[in-house]
Amino acid sequence: MFDKILIANRGEIALRILRACREMGIKTVTVHSQADAEAKYVKLSDESVCIGPAASNLSYLNIPAIISAAEVTDAQAIHPGYGFLSENADFAERVEKSGFVFIGPKAETIRLMGDKVSAKAAMKKAGVPCVPGSEGALSNDSDEIINSAKKIGYPVIIKASGGGGGRGMRIVHTEAALLNAVSMTKNEAQAAFGNPVVYLEKFLEKPRHVEFQVLADEYKNAIHLWDRDCSLQRRHQKIIEEAPAPDITQRMKDKIGGRCADACKKIGYRGAGTFEFLYEDGEFFFIEMNTRLQVEHTVTEMITGIDLVQEQIKIAYGQKLSLRQKDVQLSGHSIECRINAEDPYTFVPSPGVISRFHLPGGPGVRIDTHAYGGYKVPSNYDSMIGKLITHGKTRDQAISRMKIALSEMVIEGIKTNIPLHRDLMNDMAYQAGGVSIHYLEKKLGIKS
Repeated sequence: MFDKILIANRGEIALRILRACREMGIKTVTVHSQADAEAKYVKLSDESVCIGPAASNLSYLNIPAIISAAEVTDAQAIHPGYGFLSENADFAERVEKSGFVFIGPKAETIRLMGDKVSAKAAMKKAGVPCVPGSEGALSNDSDEIINSAKKIGYPVIIKASGGGGGRGMRIVHTEAALLNAVSMTKNEAQAAFGNPVVYLEKFLEKPRHVEFQVLADEYKNAIHLWDRDCSLQRRHQKIIEEAPAPDITQRMKDKIGGRCADACKKIGYRGAGTFEFLYEDGEFFFIEMNTRLQVEHTVTEMITGIDLVQEQIKIAYGQKLSLRQKDVQLSGHSIECRINAEDPYTFVPSPGVISRFHLPGGPGVRIDTHAYGGYKVPSNYDSMIGKLITHGKTRDQAISRMKIALSEMVIEGIKTNIPLHRDLMNDMAYQAGGVSIHYLEKKLGIKS
C-alpha cells in the first residue's frame, strides 16, 4: 500500500480523505492556501504545504504548485477529492507523468466522459439509455438544427458539451426562439469552457435526478453500489440527497445498475464514479458521468457499509476489487443535508467567524465537517461547511432522525441553510418521496 498520499483539496473532503488514510496507516500531506492555514485538516495531517494565496487559481487550481508539494514531501499518490482539479484530465496526466499515482480514472477516460457528446455516444454504445436528442454536436446549418429539434419535439434543452454544474444550458419552447438560443449558448460555452460545441436534448418536464454509484478496477472488474436520489436542487445544485431512491422498482434498479457496471468495463473505467440519470414516467435517461467521488457519497456508504474513499485508494494502488456484486447488501435508508454558510432562502453566502458551534448526535447520525467554534469561514470558496447525514431502518426513521439532528444543531455568528433543511424535512411532498428536480425552486418561487 502507499506510504504517503497528498490531498489536493480543502474543507470537509480533505478531512474525510485524511481520516480514511489514517485508518489505513497511510501518512498524509495536505496542501492549503494562506486562507486555510488554520484549518483542522491542516493541523491533523502529518505534513502540510502552503501552495499560494487565497484565490483558487493561485492555490488549489495551481497544478505546478501541487506537483511541487508532492515532490518535496515524497508523496506517492495524489487524491483530488471533488471540485477543483478532480475532473481535470490535464491534471491527471501531469500527476502520472510526474511519477505519482492519480487516485481516479485515467486521463483519457476523464476526457471521454467530460465531453457530453462523446460521453453520450459511449453510453449508447454500451447500452445505457439516453435522453432523446441530436445525433452528436449541432452543426452550423440552420435547417439541420430546426429539423433536429422538430424530430425531438419541443421543449428542447441546449447543452454545452464541455459544461457542468448546471452551467451551459438553455431551455427552448418554440422554433422561433431556437436559432438565437443556440447561438447564445455556443458563445457562452466558448467563454466559460473554451469549447463552443453544443447539442440538443428533449427537455423533460418533471424528472427526478437519480444516480448510480460504481466502483471499477483496472482489470475490468466493476460493480454498482445502487442508487441515490438527488432531486432537491436549486439551479442544478444539489441540497439534499438520499439513498436508495424511493418509489422505483428494484427490478428497474437492477437493470440500470447492471448496465452502468457493464459500461465501466467497456470504457476501461478505473476508480469510483457516478452515472447520473433523469428519471421520468418509469424510464431512466443518462445525462452525464462524474469521474470522481461525489459530495453525496456518504449516503451510499451508510446503506452499504463500504468506505468509498478507501476503495478508491486500493484501486489506485493496483488492487483488484475485493467485492462482487452479490457482496453489496443494502441496509436501511440514509439522507444527507448539505450545510452551507449562506442565507437559507436568498442563498447569499455568509462568510465570517463561527461564534457558537454545537453538533447533534445519537443513533444513526453522522457529521462530516471541518468547521468548529471560532473557525473563520473564508469568502473565497464554496459555501458548504459540512454535511449532516442520518441513517435508519426505514426512510421514515431516517427523516425522523434528521429532524431531531437539525433541531439540535447550532451554528451562530454566520447564517446557514439549517432553517431551510428543517422546513424541507417537514414538507409533505418530500416526506411522500419522489419530488422532481423543479420542486424546490417552485416551492421557493425561484425562476430557473
